[in-house]
Amino acid sequence: MLQLFSRAEFERAVVEHRAERHARGFSCWGQFVAMLFCHLGRAQSLREICGGLAASEGKLRHLGLPDAPKRSTLAYANEHRPWQLYRSVFYQLLGRCREVAGTHRFRFKNKLLSLDATLIELRTKGAVKLHLLLDHQGLLPSYAVITEGRVHESRIARSLRFEPGTIVVFDRGYTDYAWFATLDADGVFFVTRMKDNADYGVLEQRPLPERGPVQRDEIIFLYKLARTGERDPFLRRIEVWDETQQRTLVFLTNHPHFAASTIAAIYRQRWQIELFFKALKQNLRIKTFVGTSANALQIQIWTALIALLVLKYLQLRARFGWSLSNLAALLRQQLFVYRDLFAWIDQPFQPPLSLDAAAQQIPISWSSNLDSRIANLNP
Repeated sequence: MLQLFSRAEFERAVVEHRAERHARGFSCWGQFVAMLFCHLGRAQSLREICGGLAASEGKLRHLGLPDAPKRSTLAYANEHRPWQLYRSVFYQLLGRCREVAGTHRFRFKNKLLSLDATLIELRTKGAVKLHLLLDHQGLLPSYAVITEGRVHESRIARSLRFEPGTIVVFDRGYTDYAWFATLDADGVFFVTRMKDNADYGVLEQRPLPERGPVQRDEIIFLYKLARTGERDPFLRRIEVWDETQQRTLVFLTNHPHFAASTIAAIYRQRWQIELFFKALKQNLRIKTFVGTSANALQIQIWTALIALLVLKYLQLRARFGWSLSNLAALLRQQLFVYRDLFAWIDQPFQPPLSLDAAAQQIPISWSSNLDSRIANLNP
């Protein structure tokens, strides 16, 4: 798995961030391997990380480590080395994952992104918030930022820039009418849920299909934008009956041409980012932390995102129908097994190829004298 990372690119990032100014023999690569082992091996503490690596001492040189780190050495590195190094490594691996990513499930060619955030509670009082942009082409995280828990989602959303024609999906927590107008002016499409207390006026009723769950398709304007004199974007309000939840869902979009049912299907795909957060928290060390400083926390979250990218890459490459949870669980048991990784992810339950006949153990041949001696020893 470590061969997925270019050592040349990694070392360039180390130099760029001046991450080994006070290394004292413990390299950033060693720290990176230890933190990946923390996530993929589900080590609960620094002691388990260092002990688990020490138990495989004979194989560490194959990973580029001279020996297992001491607990205090790893703790010091996590506290003082710049976490930005691992953000750079994340984007290096993301580029490789995009090479094997497929397309999203829709026929249109627009890039489809989901935007959301999740709280990560700390053992002490407080929390941090992970803001994430999920690319539906391969369901890969294309952008991430970690903030204090009290930072509102819309503050991060306003700092993002998208290519014209991109479709961005988000929930009602991102409702910011001025931001909607900015997206529309930039040629970016959005799909979201409309707030129940939204103050709007109807300009046009669009025709509805004879059958189906679509109840309304309207062109509207927002009184709040009209009062402030800001540019009024093109907006569609779509009501769709959800048979599963037995309720009407109201969507808001600025896309003029897609069918109302397609808009509803696009919003349903936002659930993929919720599944991503669930996989991150359930399969990797993200709920408890092996360090207490802000720097150590950032390193652990960024290396968790890297570990999840590794799992996504293997899932995309495999011919076997892996779920992320099964892949993470079975991979954990194979971390230090000498086996062809890509053969294993294609056929995980097939035994490895047997050794050549010449390499097999020579069968023991008992002599007749030895047989008679053993017979005399029996009562």
